[in-house]
Amino acid sequence: MIDRMALGITASRHRNPLTKEMKKSEKIERLCTMLEKADAILIGAGAGLSTSAGFTYSGERFQKYFSDFIEKYHFQNMYEGGFYPFESLEEHWAYWSRYIYINRYMDAPKPVYEKLFDLVKDKEYFVLTTNVDHCFQKAGFAKERLFYTQGDYGLFQCSEPCHDRTYDNEETIKKMVEQQKDMRIPTELIPHCPICNKAMTMNLRADNTFVQDSGWELHAGYYEQFLNEYGQGNLLFLELGVGYNTPGIIKYPFWKITADNPKAVYACINYGEAVCPKEIEKQSICIEGDIGEVLQLL
Repeated sequence: MIDRMALGITASRHRNPLTKEMKKSEKIERLCTMLEKADAILIGAGAGLSTSAGFTYSGERFQKYFSDFIEKYHFQNMYEGGFYPFESLEEHWAYWSRYIYINRYMDAPKPVYEKLFDLVKDKEYFVLTTNVDHCFQKAGFAKERLFYTQGDYGLFQCSEPCHDRTYDNEETIKKMVEQQKDMRIPTELIPHCPICNKAMTMNLRADNTFVQDSGWELHAGYYEQFLNEYGQGNLLFLELGVGYNTPGIIKYPFWKITADNPKAVYACINYGEAVCPKEIEKQSICIEGDIGEVLQLL
């Protein structure tokens, strides 16, 4: 079903932009109604939601915090530096500590997550997200209603990994930021695994070394429980800023469950990629635009 529905995307994308724009207010009104009537809301959040909140990874914000690395390595955005093979761990962690600090321990510039929380806080809701910046909890979302599938900027893990535990990094990261000089941290701040003494790394899903610790498993269970309770009822899927890097985590399952449940509604707010398969078109609300602006209208 998922593959067949995915083939229908092409037709859904090429619609008359004028017609789409004329119907935008109607779509927002319909989504308002569904937010009120739904028995439960399942939020699927991707990078576009944090981008709308001001967590941009290039441009002025990148220049502000990484001008020295840009001058030396000519990086175009934060992602490039994140994958760069620095010659020393001192330089590697100088870069990554800044990266983590501004994207995990600083607040988002715009209150988009707070607006979203205001919309759903009095409903039965759950959040499935590929974001790793912790914005949901900082905005007030209950921890037991969140499933961060791809990790957390706030956690270290063994790079091996020799065991399946993660470690809070806030204190260490802040020391790295405060004490770094000439694009290097003090050697004594380099994190090492307390079990095997190998280098620590970030708990981010990049390959098969990603650690799914007890907390990850617990929240995966919370997600499963939510689907078991509400998946066949009057459920609103609210997909925000999800692209096609990992569509099998949020987008395709949302489509599949909507197709299998005639009482479900799939809503997608995205800038340039607000689409759905033809099979669920009548059950869908696809709104093009900045997520923060649309939430403000809601």
